[in-house]
Amino acid sequence: MAATLGVTSDSFPPRRRLTGFVGPATYGHPMASHQPAFDDPDIDWGGRPLHDTTFCVVDLETTGGSPAKGSRITEIGAVKVRGGEILGEFQTLVNPDQLIPAFITVLTGITDQMLVEAPRIAEALPSFLEFAHGTVLVAHNAPFDVGFLKHASRELGITWPGFDVIDTVPLARRVLLRDEVPNVKLSTLAARFSPVQPDHRALTDARATVDVLHALFERLGTWNVATVEDVASFTSKVTPQQRRKRHLADGVPDAPGVYLFRDARDEVLYVGTSRSLRTRVRSYFTKAETRSRMGEMIALAERVDTVVCSTDTEARVRELRLIDRHRPPYNRRSKFPERVSWLRLTDEPWPRVSLVRSVTEGAATHIGPFGSRRQAEAALATLHDAFRIRQCSGRLPIKPSRAACVLAELGQCLSPCDGAVTPADYLLEVSRVRTAMTADPVEVVSHLEQRMAHLAESQRFEDAAVLRDRAASLIRAVRRTQRLDSLAAEPEVIAAAPHADGWQVHVIRHGRLAAAAILPRQVATTRGATAGWVDILLTTAETVEPAIRPMPAALIEETEALLRWLESPGVRMVRGSWSSAWPAAARHLERFDVDLQVARLA
Repeated sequence: MAATLGVTSDSFPPRRRLTGFVGPATYGHPMASHQPAFDDPDIDWGGRPLHDTTFCVVDLETTGGSPAKGSRITEIGAVKVRGGEILGEFQTLVNPDQLIPAFITVLTGITDQMLVEAPRIAEALPSFLEFAHGTVLVAHNAPFDVGFLKHASRELGITWPGFDVIDTVPLARRVLLRDEVPNVKLSTLAARFSPVQPDHRALTDARATVDVLHALFERLGTWNVATVEDVASFTSKVTPQQRRKRHLADGVPDAPGVYLFRDARDEVLYVGTSRSLRTRVRSYFTKAETRSRMGEMIALAERVDTVVCSTDTEARVRELRLIDRHRPPYNRRSKFPERVSWLRLTDEPWPRVSLVRSVTEGAATHIGPFGSRRQAEAALATLHDAFRIRQCSGRLPIKPSRAACVLAELGQCLSPCDGAVTPADYLLEVSRVRTAMTADPVEVVSHLEQRMAHLAESQRFEDAAVLRDRAASLIRAVRRTQRLDSLAAEPEVIAAAPHADGWQVHVIRHGRLAAAAILPRQVATTRGATAGWVDILLTTAETVEPAIRPMPAALIEETEALLRWLESPGVRMVRGSWSSAWPAAARHLERFDVDLQVARLA
C-alpha cells in the first residue's frame, strides 16, 4: 500500500465549524456571566487572540519512544484550524528505514509492508513544515511529538522554525477537575469531548486532539486566558511577581520600537528593542523569561515606557543611544562604549605606534577600535614584529644622541636614538607601517605567513598559533577602521529598502542616523512624488557635524548597525556616493582565516 503526502484542504470534506468554541470572560471580571466570542472585533486581548491564531494540531506514530535511542517516525498527521474552523489536513506514512517492532504494529496497525513505498523523512518533513508554516503547534504530550520532529530536522540539517507550542496535557490538568475525568490521556479526553475515537493513527488522533483543544479553550474564559501568550503563562510556572506585574504591558503598542523598564524612582532599569513591542514586553511576564537577572529587574520595575520607531534599524539605533545615555544596570552590552582602545601612529619627528583610548586631532593615523586592551596589544605586537620602527615611549629629538637599546642589537629596530638611521630612511619604514594600517596589510600577512611556516616546520605549533591570533587582531582592526571611515567620510547618504508598506528610508550623515521614515507605496509609485517626499524628510533630519576621522559622528555600534543595513540585500542608494565595496583588509582576513584553519588542523 503506497503512501502519499496529503497537504490540502481540498482533498478532504468541506470545512466544518466546530461547536462549543467560545471566548473568555471580559478582563477584570473572571466570573462574568457574559463571555464574548473569540472573534469579537471590539476587544483587544493584548496578544495573539486565540480566535485569530492558526493552530496546527499534530500527532506522530513512531517505532519507539525516543529518537535518541534510534526510534524513527512512521506517520505524520496534522490538522490546521483557526477560529474553530478546519482549514486543512496533512497525512503521510513515513519509511523509517528500519523494521517496526511487533508491539508497535499491534498498537498502530502499521506494518513494514505498508511503509515500503512511503516517502522517507527527508521528503515528508519539509512538506509538513511548509504545511505548518506560520502556525502555533499543538500536540497532546508535545515534548514527544515535537522532540521527534526537532531531532529529524537536526539530522537533515534543516533549521527548526521555532514554533510556539501548546501542549494539551498540562492545559487539561489545569482546566479540568478530577471528578470530570480520571486522567488526561487522549482516549479519556476524547471520550468526553470528541466524536472521534483515537486509534493510534496519526491523523485520527490529531482530529481528536482538535476537539479536545477547543473544549479546553471553552473552559479558559473564567481564567482570563484569551491569547496564545496567556496560554503559555497559564500552563507554566510563572512566578507570583511576574503575574502581579503583568499590568505593566497594558497599552503597549504592537509596533517596532524601544521599551524602557523604570523603577519607582523613574530610573531606567533596562532598555530593549523589538519588532513588536507588545509581544516582547508581555514575554517578560510568561515562562519565556527564565533569566534570573530579568526576574530581579521585573521585581523592581514600576513602569514601561515605549518609543515607537519607523523601522527596525531606527529602533536599534535608539536602543544604543538610550543605553549610552542611561547606563541601565540590567543591560550587559553596549553600556561602556568608551572602554575601547585604538592604535595611533604618532605625528612627531621619529613616529611610533602607541596604544590610546581615543582618536585625537592632528595628522596621526589611527586604527580601531579594539574591543579590549589585549586585542590592541596583540595587534601592536604584530606591527612591531613586521616593521622596525621604534618601540620606546616618549618623544625623541630631531638629532637624538642616546645609546641604542637591545632591540637595535637584535635587528628589530632601526635605532633612531643613536643616529644609526637617517630621517628619510626611517620615514620610509613609517610609510610602510601607515600603508599596512590604513590601506593594505599585505606586508604584514606575507611576513607572518613565512614565520608561521617556519615555526610549523620546527613543530612549534603553539608559537605559530600566537602569531596567527595576533595577526587576526590587526587585520580585523584595519578592516573595521576602513568600513567605519567609509561612512564617516560621507556628509549625507540616503538609502531605501523594500518594506511591507512601501520603502524604509534612512538618512545617514557622517555615520549617524539623522532621519528614518516609511515612504508610502502610493507615493513611491506616483511620478515625481518621491523627490518631494525625500526633501520634506530632509527638513526634519538632524544636523550632524563630522567627528575626527576615522571616528564617525555616532557610537561605533550605531555606525556598524547602519553599515550592516546598507550592505543587506535590496538596499538602494537614493542620494550619496557611498559604496559597499569591501576594503583590502577583508581579502586578507578571508585568506588568513583559511590559513588559520589549515594550521589548526595540522
